[in-house]
Amino acid sequence: MNILVLGNEFNMAECQQKFSTHTCIHANTHKDAATLLAQTEVIFDFLTERDSNSIEIYSAKNDLTVFLDTSLVTLQTLLKNANKTNTYFGFCGLPSFLNRELMEVSIYQETDLHLLDAVCKELTTKYARVADSVGLVTPRIICMIINEAYYTVEEGTASRKDIDLAMKLGTNYPYGPFEWSEKIGLGSVYDLLEAVHEATNDERYLICPLLRKEAGR
Repeated sequence: MNILVLGNEFNMAECQQKFSTHTCIHANTHKDAATLLAQTEVIFDFLTERDSNSIEIYSAKNDLTVFLDTSLVTLQTLLKNANKTNTYFGFCGLPSFLNRELMEVSIYQETDLHLLDAVCKELTTKYARVADSVGLVTPRIICMIINEAYYTVEEGTASRKDIDLAMKLGTNYPYGPFEWSEKIGLGSVYDLLEAVHEATNDERYLICPLLRKEAGR
C-alpha cells in the first residue's frame, strides 16, 4: 500500500516507523501532494487543520482514504464545506501520538466504520474509535497532566525531576509529564490545551502561567 504523508520530516519518519511494511511517500505541502494522488491509496495529512480549504485537492481522485489531523479541530468542522468524494477519518498528528500500538481515530459518519476496520487491518495497526472532539482522548489527558505538573512546579510543591519519577513509578506511564512535554513540544501542548478550553470552557484546561511563559505565548 502507498501512503502519502503530508507534513514535516518528523511526521514522515513516524509514519515510516508505524507502517514499516508499506511505502510512504512524502509531501511538504498540499501543492506537492496534488501531483502524487494518482499513486496513493491512503493519506495521513498533518497539515490540513491549518488550512481546511486544502481538503479540496483530494476531490481530484475518488476512493482515497484520508486521515486528517484533528488535534485542534473536529472532523465535522474540517469537512463542513468540503466536497466529500472520499472517506475521511480524524487522528492525532501531534509528535509521538501516531507511532503507538493503538491509533485513536474519529469517524465522519457511521457508515464509514467498516471502512475504518478494513483499512486498519491492511495497515496492520490496532485502532480505537473515539468521539469527534477537540484533543481526542489520550492527547487531551496527557496535556492536562502536563499542565497540572506545571502548576505543581509553579507552587513549589515538587521539582520536575521528582514529578517525572513519581508519575512513572506511580502510574507505570512510560514518561513523566515534563519528559512527555519535550517529546510533544511545549508549543503543541499549549495549542491543544487552548483549543480544548475554548471548545469545552472547562477550567481544568486553563493553561498554567508558567507553561504559557515557557511556551513563549
